[in-house]
Amino acid sequence: MSERISNPTPDSEAPIVVLGIGNVLWADEGFGVRCVEALDQRWQFAPHVQLVDGGTQGLYLVHHVQSAAKLLIFDAIDYGLEPGTLKLIENDDVPRFMGAKKMSLHQTGFQEVLALAQFTESYPAQVLLIGCQPEELDDYGGSLRPCIKQAMQEALALGIETLQRWGAEPRPRSTPSAEGEAVTVPTLALAAYEGGRPDAAAACRVGDERFFVRVPGGAGLQDTPCASASR
Repeated sequence: MSERISNPTPDSEAPIVVLGIGNVLWADEGFGVRCVEALDQRWQFAPHVQLVDGGTQGLYLVHHVQSAAKLLIFDAIDYGLEPGTLKLIENDDVPRFMGAKKMSLHQTGFQEVLALAQFTESYPAQVLLIGCQPEELDDYGGSLRPCIKQAMQEALALGIETLQRWGAEPRPRSTPSAEGEAVTVPTLALAAYEGGRPDAAAACRVGDERFFVRVPGGAGLQDTPCASASR
């Protein structure tokens, strides 16, 4: 039995982890990470609350799950519904939905994270998945579609309501996060990410030149898939 279970803390101070997972480089797949980023920018929480940009880390997230008494997850999930539709899944049903319709490898990895936490008897007492049906995934370097951004606002409200109920003590942020303390890497934060992308006429849809590696003295962007496709 885990230490957290055998020596429980008061429920109002039980560790809470808010986890956003997904790949921000593939349009709507970044939904979960953008939700956690927005929470960090707009809200402050009690010391026992941890916000985590889980990205596509997979099994490297297991210690976050094991440390949580309550776990709130934001992710883009293919429910087969209309784009922008939110669906809330709780507790034992969460692992099943994380692996039902895999859109990317990060979901396979996170399903294993949940299974490992259960196996080690360090599984959160409460788990809530706020999932959003994506509209577009095949746009490398793209951002959230308008309907997903709109759905994100509702997802954030649901998340704050849940965190309030869990004792996370959310309160509007009066000052920005200190430099180096933001949940998301500054260069990948939503505003910087969208502002740095070329317009649709110039942007590459099978790759984004901001993330291409240039080899000194080697081939340039003329040999990339985008350049080939434009010939």
